[in-house]
Amino acid sequence: MCRTLILFYFRSKNARSFEKKYTTMNFKSIRLSLTGVLLLLLASNIYAQDTDIVKNPGITSELHKANIGKIIFTDRDIEPNTLKSTDFLSNYHLTNKSNLFITVCLANANTNFLHQLAPGLSADSVLKVGNYQFSFYVDGKLIYRTELWAGAPRADFQNTKSIWSMPLIDNANEGAYWSQSSWGRFMRSGGDSVLTDGRHKFRMEIRDYVKTPDLKVGPLLAAGELDMQVYRHPAINIANIHLSPIKPYDGLPVSKETYDHDKIKQMMGKIDAAVFKHINSVVVLKNGKILIEEYFNGSGRDSLHDVRSVGKSFSSTMAGIAESDGYLKPESQTVGDFYNVKPFDNYSSAKGRVALKELLTMSSRFDGDDGDNTPGNEENMYPTPNWVKFVLDLPMDTVKYTGQWHYFTAGVVLLGDILNKSVPVSLESYADIKLFKPLHITNYHWEYTPQKVANTAGGIQMNTLDFAKYGQLYKNNGAWNGKQIIPATWVAKTFTKHKVIPGRNNEYYGYLFWNKIYKVNGKGYETYYCSGNGGNSIFVFKDQPIVVVVTATAFGTAYAHTQVDKMMEQYILPAVVQ
Repeated sequence: MCRTLILFYFRSKNARSFEKKYTTMNFKSIRLSLTGVLLLLLASNIYAQDTDIVKNPGITSELHKANIGKIIFTDRDIEPNTLKSTDFLSNYHLTNKSNLFITVCLANANTNFLHQLAPGLSADSVLKVGNYQFSFYVDGKLIYRTELWAGAPRADFQNTKSIWSMPLIDNANEGAYWSQSSWGRFMRSGGDSVLTDGRHKFRMEIRDYVKTPDLKVGPLLAAGELDMQVYRHPAINIANIHLSPIKPYDGLPVSKETYDHDKIKQMMGKIDAAVFKHINSVVVLKNGKILIEEYFNGSGRDSLHDVRSVGKSFSSTMAGIAESDGYLKPESQTVGDFYNVKPFDNYSSAKGRVALKELLTMSSRFDGDDGDNTPGNEENMYPTPNWVKFVLDLPMDTVKYTGQWHYFTAGVVLLGDILNKSVPVSLESYADIKLFKPLHITNYHWEYTPQKVANTAGGIQMNTLDFAKYGQLYKNNGAWNGKQIIPATWVAKTFTKHKVIPGRNNEYYGYLFWNKIYKVNGKGYETYYCSGNGGNSIFVFKDQPIVVVVTATAFGTAYAHTQVDKMMEQYILPAVVQ
């Protein structure tokens, strides 16, 4: 019985929780002296030796020992072995450019805590069904609670660390870590609206959970509080902001049309103040001429931009050109026309019947969705030595994905490999001859798959004005300087609402292009657009003579695309549309 009471205290990490549990068992209330607490901690360590499923990494520093059960906040990345008490924050000034890191001090490795919630599971198994639960409070109110996906952090982290440091906000390395993703979800799920300018009390709590299949949450493992002075909405003085002079670019003359300069200056001020974060460039073409050209955060006219999945749209372009040249028939051909699918894992005759049109509209039955923990998630593909084999080995889901849109990067990789097999030269050479040379695009860079094929998952880099040319090509129905580069019929098929995007209001998918409507002053402006991680976009407007390119590096963040939407609806479109 004594050991049970000790465990209750050790896992609760606070006396009030212990007293509540103790009272419900009809015991008299007790007072725990500091000596008693130390004895309980010692006893709990002895107890853990009998129940740990992995070796307890132990406590090797006085700072760790003095702060068990605490979340320590710092304003920079500090390794636990160099952390000092003078680094601890109790007051914090939150701006759009400030950083926030946490150091979490636990009494054991997390795998052992998870094992207490699911004692029948092995160390490997428990890490597949459990992880940390983060809770975020502002001014005493729970704003957001999230169960981190099993698998992040990795098993070696969970098995060996009882003290660890991770970023919540790291402006130099946005979206690099699972901890930042949790902060992003908190901000998107209420944090942004409650962290108004002024003073707030911020609290964070960490527990464990397992889902087997019911959700079971463990006791409090660590908590920390901060007094926050928030200043995220600075006043913008447009008198101090100057628009850049515009010069002509090969194939793109300078526009003489007017627009609302003040609107663009206000947007530029917010980019400079990091209200809109990690924006590198904004270019607007009107009637095929450069109307606006602005660069930020060290970027310039010659900078090559990593636009990630914007590059998927280029594989649609090349499929249309290859069809025009007679090398491909995307509407009628199937995966089985290019591969013998029988030797691959999870064989199904349905695999060979997947149509190229399904790859172009992300509606094939391969069991893959980058937004979900599926076998075909792109993160499972990248470490493998053969990306094509990865796709063709996937199981087929004949229920969930029959005719349904699902974001499936691996399918576009397969389409790229089919293109590479079909055209008379390599895909990158074919693109250079048939697309880039006619547009006078010479300074660009491809990434490659392990099979040394141009990476159609999103591996093309070029400067902003060359991306704008690509958008204008589609605005011109595939023609450039009087020459038809992409068949107009293919542009029409691409700019067709083939699939509804589930969970989004009035948004659709064409041939590796997205479709949506922006609202400005009650009027809708429809656009087909390319989109890539970080907030990268090329917008081609249907009923306006406008092409807009935004490049950004807000990779892996929850706000990357929503901030571009705000820029479009609040600043760019109001400034330039009739």
